[in-house]
Amino acid sequence: MAVLSYNWCEMSDVFVSKKSVEKKEDGKARVSFLNTPRPLAVKKTEEHKLPNHNHNPFTPFYYYPDNVNFITREPEEKIILMLRAHPITNLRWMLTGLLMSLAPIFFLFFPFFEKLPIGYQNILVIIWYLITFAFIFEEFLMWFFHVNIVTDERIIEVDFVSIFAREITDANLDQIQDVTSQIVGGVWTFFNFGNVIVQTASEIPRITFEKVPKPDEVSKILRELRVEEEQEKIEGRVR
Repeated sequence: MAVLSYNWCEMSDVFVSKKSVEKKEDGKARVSFLNTPRPLAVKKTEEHKLPNHNHNPFTPFYYYPDNVNFITREPEEKIILMLRAHPITNLRWMLTGLLMSLAPIFFLFFPFFEKLPIGYQNILVIIWYLITFAFIFEEFLMWFFHVNIVTDERIIEVDFVSIFAREITDANLDQIQDVTSQIVGGVWTFFNFGNVIVQTASEIPRITFEKVPKPDEVSKILRELRVEEEQEKIEGRVR
């Protein structure tokens, strides 16, 4: 069963609560959060107008993603953000795949290969390209399906270890204790990607969003979601 399913800048202020003001009998105003719509309850028509919202399934920073689902999602759970590693992190395996694709050109320089019949040479080349394709395909799947999901209730890390193995870790928003963004080196700074380290009170004390775009903005979103979750508890709006 698939973990994810697809039905093929500046952050918005949607996380900022709009406080309602009530008048006391003495004429003084007081701030009230009662009966205030949830800041994250954005209408579908509004989602498409938000920054960083698009319909590209390969985007590494997917804000209010369309047509995305995961197997443990609750019926009313809203996906706020889906992240995967910055595309520049794929450069290493892409270059490796390119070199592997060009390698058969140099087979003719090996005496052993030259002595083989043409039929055997063709079979070896076909096998080599099958191995190359399998390598590229698996690396792409590991990037595409290794995602971090932020909903209005929890954070989820899907670690796509291989085609036959995956690990899923999650923690509720109210279990978040600390959020740290980490950018290391000139390349990370230039392309604006890094790690977001989340300390939690769950069974897994630490969840790391690895090499994701805009780590500072991701950290900001997580902090504001945690504040919103705490406010919901105070107001008795927890689902």
